[in-house]
Amino acid sequence: MYRLASLLAVFAALSLAAPVAAQRTLDFAPYAVPAEGAVAVTVRQGAPLEGAFAEVDRASGGALQRAVAAAGFVGDRGVVLNLPGVGPYHQVLLVGVGNDAPSTRLLEDVGGLVGQWGLLSAVPRIELLWPDASQPAAGAHLALGASLGQYAFRTYRTPRPDAPVLGKGELVLRVADAEGSRRAWNDDWSAVAEGVRFSRDLVTEPANTIHPESFVERTRAAFAGVPNVSIEVLDVPAMQKLGMESLLAVGQGSERPPRLLVVRYRGGPRDQAPLAFVGKGITFDTGGISLKNPENMWRMKYDMTGAASVTGTVLALAKRGAKVNAIAVAALAENMPSGTAVRPGDVIRTMSGKTYEVINTDAEGRMALVDAIWFVQERDRPRVLVDVATLTGSQVTALGDEYAGLFSRDEALAADLLAAGAASGEEVWRLPLHPSYAKDLESPIADLRNVGSTGGAGASIGAFFIGAWVQEGVAWAHLDVASMAWRDAPVLPTVPLGATGYGVRLLDRYVRDHVEGAAAE
Repeated sequence: MYRLASLLAVFAALSLAAPVAAQRTLDFAPYAVPAEGAVAVTVRQGAPLEGAFAEVDRASGGALQRAVAAAGFVGDRGVVLNLPGVGPYHQVLLVGVGNDAPSTRLLEDVGGLVGQWGLLSAVPRIELLWPDASQPAAGAHLALGASLGQYAFRTYRTPRPDAPVLGKGELVLRVADAEGSRRAWNDDWSAVAEGVRFSRDLVTEPANTIHPESFVERTRAAFAGVPNVSIEVLDVPAMQKLGMESLLAVGQGSERPPRLLVVRYRGGPRDQAPLAFVGKGITFDTGGISLKNPENMWRMKYDMTGAASVTGTVLALAKRGAKVNAIAVAALAENMPSGTAVRPGDVIRTMSGKTYEVINTDAEGRMALVDAIWFVQERDRPRVLVDVATLTGSQVTALGDEYAGLFSRDEALAADLLAAGAASGEEVWRLPLHPSYAKDLESPIADLRNVGSTGGAGASIGAFFIGAWVQEGVAWAHLDVASMAWRDAPVLPTVPLGATGYGVRLLDRYVRDHVEGAAAE
């Protein structure tokens, strides 16, 4: 018996020998207990002798119950017990669900745990048993969790000829409403999984593969053939013409030219103002002349998580045919030190005409975002604007890896994002935007400075700076996801080691529950 962390630690070790792109196909079947094979069964805390557990126990002649008693397994949520050779079953995986009532989040966590187990297993077919019919299309949520849980990036690994063949075959979801689950998966939730995978792939790729231009090309390929989508790309001359000195300043030290990528999806009425999701897309961040410590600089390939997240979100919305108009804006640049790089002390004029003094070139994310935010407001007049960025180390210090930081002056939008975070499992915690922060951003020679003067409240100061470019009447939220973009250890059912894809499920759930859902009421 072992908790999720133990299971995933085994996964991390065994993955060194795993084959490239080992993922199981997902299928749905009516609920029934197979006579043999490999099965996954959920167990409620303190009540194992019910549901699928009881049926599998009978088929095993009581062997399952005896094994559980010997192991002391009681069904705590997130605890799994893998039992080989139980009666006629090659393997039985028990997944504790605690005392929680069935919910989409619980279903996705169960699916994620089974997906992780499946990635470690050589058996060709695993059957997950879920007899509870209280949750509509339960199988689709199990499938979403399994798809995310079994994610593995193996593009650059050379398979060893003696490596075990793990993670290949089928994962069959046996549920009460198999056909309804299949439809919900194919027509809806598989698009969310695709959006998350797209985001994870982009963030995991090294910076010599993903830079502003290749990010654009990957996005074009992902959206190819998707209806109601248009893509606009601004190159350096186009941004110069618009006066986007801020985004250009971030990228001017690199040989990789910056880009502004705009993906527009029109799924709602033509006269409906869109939702705008703006992402920080620093494809590699050295800090520029304000150079970062080299110890963990390799991880700064993930500094384009915001751009990957918002692009993946709109990919999910478009592929599931969401009844909204939505825009992803990716502010793409590489922050490098060179003879042409922006310097501390430079004064930058943004597209809006507002100026700021560069105090620290490693505060480049906000510099890139403000031109992108101003552009989408001027061009598309969104009713809601959410920016997503790996912005500050202060957010990591404040919230750890449990929550992203949420900043907003709009109470309704903040409440909706908090609820969407709880429902999706990508949780947020609200942090302040106090008016006193304005004084901390005063510059004697420009309208603002790009970092605070006191060194405190770094996450809030960064958000306050960005908010200075948000126009009157626009519902705006800033998500600082610095602690959520990357996992050095796999500890969550649906989130593997490495890139998390954080933000896609959160924003999809926001649209699903609070935009589409509100329109349907």
